[in-house]
Amino acid sequence: QVQLVESGGGLVQAGGSLRLSCAASGSIFSIDAFGWYRQAPGKQRELVATIISSGRINYADSVKGRFTISRDNAKNTVYLQMNGLKPEDTAVYYCTLQIARGNFYWGQGTQVTVSS
Repeated sequence: QVQLVESGGGLVQAGGSLRLSCAASGSIFSIDAFGWYRQAPGKQRELVATIISSGRINYADSVKGRFTISRDNAKNTVYLQMNGLKPEDTAVYYCTLQIARGNFYWGQGTQVTVSS
């Protein structure tokens, strides 16, 4: 079984920063990719950023230049540094994990609220 534990969400003023963390534990032999998704009230869940095993990174256009995804392989942990936050970034943020030749996992979600 695999568990993803997220932390770092909270309330911040527009223009501020937050850093989300997601630690993976359990039966993890090889990781294909980590990712972050978000879901705002009344909206569909959307991809924010992904980082695959080769190190290639992909961002949603709405966060490019403001958010940075990174990973610590030794700790099986992924981070999302969010700078220049806007009210429209308010959402529940979910960490994801794709195991090589295995399952896809979701974290429990962490709330990010950006006040104007």
